[in-house]
Amino acid sequence: MSTLSLDTTAQLYNPSFDPLVDQGVGQAMAYAPTYWVASAGTPPENDGAITHDLDADVVIVGGGFTGLATALFLAREHGIKATLLEANQTAWGCTSRNGGQGQNASGRLYRSQWINRWGIDIAKRLDAEIHGGFETFKSLVSEIDCDAQDYGHLYVAHRDKKMAFLENEAKVMRDIFGYQTRILDRMQLQEEFCHDQEACGALYEPEGVGVHPLKLAYGYQRLARSLGVKIHTGSPVIAWSQRNGKHCLETPGGKVHAKVVGLATGAYGGQFLTPHLRNRVMPILSNSMVTRVLTDVELAEISVKKPAFITDTRTLRFYYRLLPDRRMQIGSRSAIHGANATAPKHLQLLRDGLARKFPILHNIPVDYSWWGWVDVSHDMMPRIVQPDPNQSVFYALGYGGNGVSFSAHAGRRLAQRMAGKTDPAFDLPIYNSQLPGHLFAPFRRLGQSLLYRWYYLRDEIL
Repeated sequence: MSTLSLDTTAQLYNPSFDPLVDQGVGQAMAYAPTYWVASAGTPPENDGAITHDLDADVVIVGGGFTGLATALFLAREHGIKATLLEANQTAWGCTSRNGGQGQNASGRLYRSQWINRWGIDIAKRLDAEIHGGFETFKSLVSEIDCDAQDYGHLYVAHRDKKMAFLENEAKVMRDIFGYQTRILDRMQLQEEFCHDQEACGALYEPEGVGVHPLKLAYGYQRLARSLGVKIHTGSPVIAWSQRNGKHCLETPGGKVHAKVVGLATGAYGGQFLTPHLRNRVMPILSNSMVTRVLTDVELAEISVKKPAFITDTRTLRFYYRLLPDRRMQIGSRSAIHGANATAPKHLQLLRDGLARKFPILHNIPVDYSWWGWVDVSHDMMPRIVQPDPNQSVFYALGYGGNGVSFSAHAGRRLAQRMAGKTDPAFDLPIYNSQLPGHLFAPFRRLGQSLLYRWYYLRDEIL
């Protein structure tokens, strides 16, 4: 039995929350003050908090992209009306705190790295699976008004020496996987896309859709509830026991008895909930900001012809784009501990990054600033698995920052697994093995701090 201590009263947003320190994510906690929350409109209806004991065939823990998509596909494709338990508000974690970049990707590894790790045959099959997942994402986006910007993805070289890496990756994607990738020099980038003054060139992928992530998640929620899914907010799982093959998930308002449980907690609290996830995800903070609306002069200077979303070649990459309402959004990695997340230097890092890329935006007023925890697996790839074949427990985690798009397909595959279905794809590495653990888990933050210093030296100086 696993038990969490929890103050069951409603809580204000906690900017210092840290999933490696705080046991439990709270109850009915307010959203982080993101641009997405401010602009998403009225949240859809839900079924409120659990108020009494109940039975459910299938329960999903976590109400972000993955949990909502899983519930939707369980109902739409398998006729199973799941019960979803969310500790706070739906889409409270990563789902309402990301950059809204939908890439044809899953974890943090490039396709050339797939070949090096698993060989070309498995890499091709994995690509087919992940590209199919991108089609799943695009299909859902087409059903939902989520401010979609279907202009592709630019991977820009922040230094000249990074162009060789991009050229090799573009060649791999073209020659081995058949993608219509292009290499742009600095002049082509400026003529076709934007006047990014730091960029020395770019790899352009036509496959890439920017979205308003919270509008998309709200769309998932509406579709799922229209098919009979029960979505209970303010209902954290504070204890979990099993008896006679059945699960008992205890919430502050009552116990939920379930035959099958799916975990979709991202970086938020899952490792304290079950041994299946202990030390198997490294939560990494991602900081983000959105500017005020740009003036006509500023827009003319940055000269965005096509609002493709952009990432740069830093290890601790910047990701940025022009939003449909003429604001700039930019994010990166900076803070390490939740206790340090509010330090002004993290926002300044984003300001400085934006100014290097678009000098006219130096010191532009910022209307929104926030941060959230990314679920990074220790081998940089996600998993959608049943960790113990003798237990009816499943999870989908570890996207490493690429969950906006792949979570849709992960939810679809998780629904299949929870429904007892099989598929030839399930022998791929992301389906046939657990998230790897970490032998030095108590010291991960120390290692992260040292790595961040090394990344800075490698990216900016060496």
